[in-house]
Amino acid sequence: MDPREFPTKGNLMLAKNSLALAHQGYDLMDKKRNILLKELMSLIDEAKGIQEEIDSTFTRGYACLQRANIEQGISKVQEFAYTVPIEESIRIQTRSIMGTEIPYVKYDAKQNALTYSFSTTSESMDIAREAFREVKNLTIKLSMVENSAYRLAANIKKTQKRANALKNITIPLYTNLVHTITNALEEKEREEFTRLKVIKKMQSS
Repeated sequence: MDPREFPTKGNLMLAKNSLALAHQGYDLMDKKRNILLKELMSLIDEAKGIQEEIDSTFTRGYACLQRANIEQGISKVQEFAYTVPIEESIRIQTRSIMGTEIPYVKYDAKQNALTYSFSTTSESMDIAREAFREVKNLTIKLSMVENSAYRLAANIKKTQKRANALKNITIPLYTNLVHTITNALEEKEREEFTRLKVIKKMQSS
């Protein structure tokens, strides 16, 4: 027999305290899950909006790039493309949301500076460059949002498992333990009361 199941007042107090802690833990897990779900839904909506913006911006930029190829020639456009520096300034930091590490990307916006003279290009080339610069910024933002969503979803799953374990295993266990010990102590008290009545009756006769 588990020592925790011995029908003593000490074990009853311990069982009640454990049951109260289990209820408190479940409430906290449930609140945490709801907060994370709300945050996740917000991120999903944000990611959808960013993706739509990327699609429209990329379509506009690609159309202008095609026009620039026609106006200035593919080889000339390639020359301008080679002047764009390789992005090496990206740094990933993290912040915490309810214990979930969320990535935050930082990079040097100065690398978006113009690398050629306006006098050497057509308007379509300039519009294409600006559009693809915006696509780059949006893609960085989207990577943060999507990665955050994946991490929150994993944490929600973990939190749900813990909440289910408390609700379906721990709380019923201690509820049953409190009930069993309480019944045993009440039975013991009745037996003691009956025994005292018998002794008192024998003494008075």
